Amino acid sequence: MSTAKPRYQELKDFIIEKISSGELQPADRVPSENELVETQRVSRMTANRALRELNDEGYVERVAGRGTFVSDYRSRSDLLEVQNIADEIARRGNRHSSRVMWHSRQHARGEIAKALHIEQGTDVFHLLLVHYENDVPVQLEDRHILSSFAPDCMEQDFDEITPSAYLTGIAPLQEAEQAVRAGIPNQAVRKHLDMEKGEACLIVIRRTWSKGRPVTFSRLHHPGSRYELTGHYTPPGSTRTQSTEIVGLENLRQ
Repeated sequence: MSTAKPRYQELKDFIIEKISSGELQPADRVPSENELVETQRVSRMTANRALRELNDEGYVERVAGRGTFVSDYRSRSDLLEVQNIADEIARRGNRHSSRVMWHSRQHARGEIAKALHIEQGTDVFHLLLVHYENDVPVQLEDRHILSSFAPDCMEQDFDEITPSAYLTGIAPLQEAEQAVRAGIPNQAVRKHLDMEKGEACLIVIRRTWSKGRPVTFSRLHHPGSRYELTGHYTPPGSTRTQSTEIVGLENLRQ
């Protein structure tokens, strides 16, 4: 016997669907509590809880005195968020470039089909590209994309736009999972990243979701001597401490 969803959850799903479909874009204003009460026929308490939880979960940002706005995932860049490497490099004041090594349509098999939770043989796009910071290779991106999610993927010039930027433009991210590992890369990865034999790398395993299903699966290799991952976690409902007097961890000597 199924149980009806609470009204606040239905309201959250309603707003998430508008974000996922692209009807609401990053930085767009979300209906206020008053507007939700009037148009969706819910109580003020229900509207407040829905918006509060959406804010805590990162879908929206509530700005005092201005309103509630769709979060811009593309502007974030740290270990705890999905990163667009071009934005990350630009924020360091450096120049990003990339080179596509492989771009094809294929039938998902084995681990890829399992990771994307699809039938064996389902069409996916496979991207392999190297990202450079001031002409030095810093990331090898090996990504599989569900073809039904991004049907025009083969038409994109990924020397000009990163896969992350392209995919975010199709539909805002709903969820992401990441695992970070250390390892010794194989010869092919070493060659792409111009690494010495025996040099370790950081490997980020990432799966992203949209509209309730996995849509991309990636392995991101970074030379350990040229790259670091950072993060700053603030518990839901808390305000991040902004202090110029505290030295960032990335600036401390190890």
